[in-house]
Amino acid sequence: MAATPPQSGLNRKPPGPKPRASYLVGLIGRGIQASKSPTMHRSEAAAQGFELTYELLDFDQRGLSDESLPEVLNEAERRGFAGLNITYPYKQRVLPLLHDLSPEAQAIGAVNTIQLRDGRRIGYNTDASGFEESFRRGMPGAALNSVVQVGGGGAGAATAFAFLRLGVQRLTIVDIAFERAHALTTDLQQRFPEREVRAAQDLREIIAGAEGVLNATPLGMATHPGSAVPADLLRPSLWVADIVYFPIVTQLLSDARALGCRTLDGSGMVIFQAARAFELFTGRAADGKRMQRHFETVTGE
Repeated sequence: MAATPPQSGLNRKPPGPKPRASYLVGLIGRGIQASKSPTMHRSEAAAQGFELTYELLDFDQRGLSDESLPEVLNEAERRGFAGLNITYPYKQRVLPLLHDLSPEAQAIGAVNTIQLRDGRRIGYNTDASGFEESFRRGMPGAALNSVVQVGGGGAGAATAFAFLRLGVQRLTIVDIAFERAHALTTDLQQRFPEREVRAAQDLREIIAGAEGVLNATPLGMATHPGSAVPADLLRPSLWVADIVYFPIVTQLLSDARALGCRTLDGSGMVIFQAARAFELFTGRAADGKRMQRHFETVTGE
């Protein structure tokens, strides 16, 4: 049974979860067996002296259709999950199934973290802040006058929002579904009227005048090989970023590095968003540097 439509945002910070001796949390998505989230969360909990079980609720592995999303959420509630991470392709589809949204999730229109508490589902977006922190640390001084983003789905909505908060003056979003990119840019233009935000279809034409490009699609993942940006569109003066973190060096980043481009992989975003999600699940602050060490241990980076 679907939840009532989400409220327009939480007007105050809800009380944190009550401390427990153990927690059950999970990740909902497709093709997520390579996710490093279970190790990061479990290791951080162990370092703090409590138990955390992290399950992968993989629709591909379970043979489920997208229409099974409400049933999977119900299952998590019945089993006593404290919360869920949400990844491709459900960050936007999950919205009608929630009771409340944080102001940031409401503004972005996508959720990657859900608190399950007192019979209510509260949606948050930690992707935007995670990407912002990663970009600040990994791309200091990067030119932000004109940026191209490929992908306008759930993750792309978060990174686009983050880019505008970071100070990007002209943001162009290209998506295989032009209508989706157009809807996202229209909303962002209203929220950031002092910036130029637009959708486009011809990547070759717009990337020629850009200073940086971000891949915010699944292309490049182990389960979705390839690159969202053809190598012949890259040039040494372009900075290139990717949200994909498995593998760390995607085809796009490999092509960019071969040309001498400044690059940013997706590891920082996943680490910083996970640290915030951990806090939302457990009510305990995560040690970001320690979570980074957990991540590097399991990826061999």
